[in-house]
Amino acid sequence: MTDIHWEDPFCGEGNNCFRLGTDTDGNAYIAVAGKEDAPLTDTREALRALIRDIKSGKADHLL
Repeated sequence: MTDIHWEDPFCGEGNNCFRLGTDTDGNAYIAVAGKEDAPLTDTREALRALIRDIKSGKADHLL
């Protein structure tokens, strides 16, 4: 199994916490804290694009 470096969880009040991680092979991971054994996996570039889109407001309709 690949070694994943997990960031501290991002938590909303009363909600599940999400964790972002990366590995040395250029992969990125998103998981619910405590369920890191079942992450969503893609490239770091895909994670960058997701974060850029969220920051630019493209996910605001989900709030």
